[in-house]
Amino acid sequence: MRLKTAILDSLAEEIVKYKVYPSDNEVEEVAEALVSSHPCLKEPGSATGYGGWKVSLKYKLANYRRKLKRLGCPEVELNSLTNKPVDKCTPAYGVKKPRRAEVNYCPTYPSGESAETLEKIRENLLLDVRKRNNEDTLAAMMEKTFAHRRQEVIRDAPLIADYKTRWPALFCLTAEFKRITTVSLLSKFFSELDAHSSKLMRVSGKKGGVQG
Repeated sequence: MRLKTAILDSLAEEIVKYKVYPSDNEVEEVAEALVSSHPCLKEPGSATGYGGWKVSLKYKLANYRRKLKRLGCPEVELNSLTNKPVDKCTPAYGVKKPRRAEVNYCPTYPSGESAETLEKIRENLLLDVRKRNNEDTLAAMMEKTFAHRRQEVIRDAPLIADYKTRWPALFCLTAEFKRITTVSLLSKFFSELDAHSSKLMRVSGKKGGVQG
Protein backbone atom coordinates (compact mmCIF):
# COMPACT_ATOMS: atom_id res chain seq x y z
CA MET A 1 0.00 0.00 0.00
CA ARG A 2 2.85 2.39 0.85
CA LEU A 3 4.50 1.58 -2.48
CA LYS A 4 1.31 2.36 -4.42
CA THR A 5 0.88 5.64 -2.56
CA ALA A 6 4.47 6.61 -3.29
CA ILE A 7 4.04 5.80 -6.98
CA LEU A 8 0.82 7.82 -7.23
CA ASP A 9 2.38 10.77 -5.38
CA SER A 10 5.32 10.79 -7.78
CA LEU A 11 3.09 10.54 -10.84
CA ALA A 12 0.78 13.33 -9.67
CA GLU A 13 3.72 15.59 -8.85
CA GLU A 14 5.18 15.04 -12.31
CA ILE A 15 1.88 15.46 -14.17
CA VAL A 16 1.04 18.86 -12.66
CA LYS A 17 4.37 20.19 -13.94
CA TYR A 18 2.77 20.00 -17.37
CA LYS A 19 -0.98 20.11 -16.71
CA VAL A 20 -2.96 20.76 -13.55
CA TYR A 21 -6.12 19.45 -15.23
CA PRO A 22 -5.18 16.54 -17.54
CA SER A 23 -7.92 14.97 -19.64
CA ASP A 24 -9.34 11.50 -19.03
CA ASN A 25 -7.42 10.15 -22.02
CA GLU A 26 -4.17 11.67 -20.78
CA VAL A 27 -4.57 10.08 -17.35
CA GLU A 28 -5.27 6.75 -19.04
CA GLU A 29 -2.12 7.11 -21.14
CA VAL A 30 -0.07 7.65 -17.99
CA ALA A 31 -1.57 4.58 -16.30
CA GLU A 32 -0.97 2.49 -19.41
CA ALA A 33 2.62 3.69 -19.69
CA LEU A 34 3.19 2.86 -16.02
CA VAL A 35 2.10 -0.74 -16.45
CA SER A 36 3.95 -1.08 -19.76
CA SER A 37 7.19 0.13 -18.18
CA HIS A 38 6.69 -1.96 -15.03
CA PRO A 39 4.75 -5.16 -15.85
CA CYS A 40 4.90 -6.22 -12.20
CA LEU A 41 2.35 -3.48 -11.48
CA LYS A 42 -0.22 -4.92 -13.87
CA GLU A 43 -3.52 -5.64 -12.12
CA PRO A 44 -4.62 -9.29 -12.26
CA GLY A 45 -8.15 -9.81 -13.47
CA SER A 46 -8.33 -6.36 -15.05
CA ALA A 47 -9.31 -6.09 -18.73
CA THR A 48 -6.60 -3.53 -19.39
CA GLY A 49 -4.29 -4.20 -16.50
CA TYR A 50 -4.25 -0.56 -15.47
CA GLY A 51 -7.90 0.43 -14.87
CA GLY A 52 -7.44 0.65 -11.12
CA TRP A 53 -4.31 2.72 -11.52
CA LYS A 54 -6.22 5.17 -13.68
CA VAL A 55 -8.98 5.62 -11.10
CA SER A 56 -6.50 5.95 -8.23
CA LEU A 57 -4.46 8.48 -10.18
CA LYS A 58 -7.52 10.65 -10.86
CA TYR A 59 -8.34 10.72 -7.14
CA LYS A 60 -4.71 11.46 -6.31
CA LEU A 61 -4.69 14.39 -8.76
CA ALA A 62 -7.89 15.76 -7.20
CA ASN A 63 -6.27 15.62 -3.76
CA TYR A 64 -3.12 17.22 -5.14
CA ARG A 65 -5.15 20.10 -6.58
CA ARG A 66 -6.70 20.71 -3.17
CA LYS A 67 -3.20 21.03 -1.74
CA LEU A 68 -2.25 23.42 -4.53
CA LYS A 69 -5.30 25.56 -3.77
CA ARG A 70 -4.29 25.84 -0.11
CA LEU A 71 -0.86 26.97 -1.31
CA GLY A 72 -2.46 29.67 -3.45
CA CYS A 73 -2.08 28.18 -6.94
CA PRO A 74 -4.00 30.67 -9.15
CA GLU A 75 -5.11 28.16 -11.80
CA VAL A 76 -6.75 25.93 -9.18
CA GLU A 77 -8.22 28.92 -7.36
CA LEU A 78 -9.85 30.24 -10.55
CA ASN A 79 -11.44 26.83 -11.12
CA SER A 80 -12.71 26.46 -7.55
CA LEU A 81 -16.43 26.20 -6.81
CA THR A 82 -16.46 29.70 -5.31
CA ASN A 83 -15.70 31.12 -8.76
CA LYS A 84 -18.47 29.23 -10.57
CA PRO A 85 -22.14 30.14 -11.12
CA VAL A 86 -24.42 29.12 -8.26
CA ASP A 87 -26.68 27.09 -10.56
CA LYS A 88 -23.68 25.27 -12.09
CA CYS A 89 -21.53 24.77 -9.04
CA THR A 90 -19.93 21.42 -9.88
CA PRO A 91 -16.20 20.57 -10.12
CA ALA A 92 -16.50 19.47 -13.75
CA TYR A 93 -18.29 22.59 -15.01
CA GLY A 94 -16.31 25.07 -17.09
CA VAL A 95 -12.84 23.95 -16.09
CA LYS A 96 -10.42 26.50 -17.53
CA LYS A 97 -7.35 24.88 -19.06
CA PRO A 98 -4.43 26.17 -21.12
CA ARG A 99 -4.72 25.93 -24.88
CA ARG A 100 -1.99 24.53 -27.04
CA ALA A 101 1.29 26.46 -26.70
CA GLU A 102 0.09 28.45 -23.66
CA VAL A 103 3.14 27.73 -21.52
CA ASN A 104 2.57 30.55 -19.02
CA TYR A 105 -1.16 30.05 -18.79
CA CYS A 106 -1.91 31.33 -15.29
CA PRO A 107 1.27 32.54 -13.55
CA THR A 108 1.48 33.56 -9.91
CA TYR A 109 1.99 37.16 -8.86
CA PRO A 110 5.59 38.41 -8.60
CA SER A 111 7.14 38.15 -5.16
CA GLY A 112 5.93 40.92 -2.88
CA GLU A 113 3.07 41.91 -5.19
CA SER A 114 -0.69 41.51 -4.81
CA ALA A 115 -3.79 42.19 -6.88
CA GLU A 116 -4.03 45.64 -5.28
CA THR A 117 -0.44 46.70 -5.97
CA LEU A 118 -0.55 45.40 -9.54
CA GLU A 119 -3.84 47.21 -10.14
CA LYS A 120 -2.14 50.46 -9.13
CA ILE A 121 0.60 49.79 -11.66
CA ARG A 122 -2.09 49.22 -14.30
CA GLU A 123 -3.62 52.59 -13.48
CA ASN A 124 -0.22 54.24 -13.88
CA LEU A 125 0.13 52.48 -17.23
CA LEU A 126 -2.91 54.38 -18.51
CA LEU A 127 -0.94 57.61 -18.03
CA ASP A 128 2.46 56.37 -19.17
CA VAL A 129 1.12 54.92 -22.43
CA ARG A 130 0.39 58.48 -23.61
CA LYS A 131 4.00 59.59 -23.21
CA ARG A 132 6.44 59.55 -26.09
CA ASN A 133 9.65 57.52 -26.21
CA ASN A 134 8.46 55.49 -23.25
CA GLU A 135 8.74 51.97 -24.65
CA ASP A 136 11.22 50.63 -22.09
CA THR A 137 9.13 51.81 -19.13
CA LEU A 138 5.96 50.38 -20.65
CA ALA A 139 7.64 47.05 -21.34
CA ALA A 140 8.84 46.79 -17.73
CA MET A 141 5.41 47.63 -16.34
CA MET A 142 3.67 45.21 -18.70
CA GLU A 143 6.11 42.49 -17.71
CA LYS A 144 5.44 43.07 -14.02
CA THR A 145 1.63 43.03 -14.43
CA PHE A 146 1.55 39.95 -16.68
CA ALA A 147 0.15 37.62 -14.01
CA HIS A 148 -2.51 40.16 -13.03
CA ARG A 149 -3.54 40.49 -16.67
CA ARG A 150 -3.65 36.77 -17.35
CA GLN A 151 -5.78 36.03 -14.30
CA GLU A 152 -8.18 38.74 -15.39
CA VAL A 153 -8.50 37.19 -18.85
CA ILE A 154 -9.04 33.67 -17.52
CA ARG A 155 -11.41 34.63 -14.71
CA ASP A 156 -13.53 37.32 -16.37
CA ALA A 157 -13.17 36.61 -20.13
CA PRO A 158 -13.61 40.34 -20.90
CA LEU A 159 -14.67 41.73 -24.26
CA ILE A 160 -11.79 42.87 -26.47
CA ALA A 161 -13.02 46.48 -26.39
CA ASP A 162 -13.13 46.51 -22.58
CA TYR A 163 -9.76 44.76 -22.34
CA LYS A 164 -8.18 47.25 -24.71
CA THR A 165 -9.48 50.11 -22.59
CA ARG A 166 -7.96 48.63 -19.43
CA TRP A 167 -4.66 47.59 -21.08
CA PRO A 168 -3.98 49.92 -24.03
CA ALA A 169 -0.23 49.19 -23.95
CA LEU A 170 -0.96 45.54 -24.71
CA PHE A 171 -1.85 46.46 -28.28
CA CYS A 172 1.41 48.40 -28.73
CA LEU A 173 3.77 45.54 -27.82
CA THR A 174 4.28 42.07 -29.33
CA ALA A 175 5.96 40.84 -26.16
CA GLU A 176 2.70 39.44 -24.71
CA PHE A 177 2.75 36.59 -27.20
CA LYS A 178 6.24 35.64 -26.06
CA ARG A 179 5.25 35.89 -22.39
CA ILE A 180 2.46 33.36 -22.92
CA THR A 181 4.12 30.98 -25.37
CA THR A 182 7.86 31.73 -24.80
CA VAL A 183 8.12 32.08 -28.60
CA SER A 184 8.83 35.31 -30.49
CA LEU A 185 5.79 36.25 -32.56
CA LEU A 186 7.66 37.87 -35.45
CA SER A 187 10.33 35.15 -35.62
CA LYS A 188 7.64 32.48 -35.61
CA PHE A 189 5.66 34.27 -38.32
CA PHE A 190 8.63 34.75 -40.65
CA SER A 191 9.91 31.20 -40.15
CA GLU A 192 6.50 29.80 -41.06
CA LEU A 193 6.32 32.19 -44.03
CA ASP A 194 9.71 30.96 -45.23
CA ALA A 195 8.55 27.36 -44.91
CA HIS A 196 5.57 28.02 -47.19
CA SER A 197 7.14 30.62 -49.50
CA SER A 198 7.91 28.14 -52.31
CA LYS A 199 4.30 26.92 -52.37
CA LEU A 200 2.99 30.49 -52.31
CA MET A 201 5.25 31.37 -55.25
CA ARG A 202 4.00 28.38 -57.24
CA VAL A 203 0.38 29.33 -56.58
CA SER A 204 1.04 32.94 -57.55
CA GLY A 205 2.88 31.87 -60.69
CA LYS A 206 -0.15 29.95 -61.94
CA LYS A 207 -2.34 33.03 -61.86
CA GLY A 208 -2.61 35.15 -64.95
CA GLY A 209 -3.15 38.83 -65.54
CA VAL A 210 -2.19 41.47 -63.03
CA GLN A 211 -2.22 39.02 -60.10
CA GLY A 212 0.23 36.69 -61.86
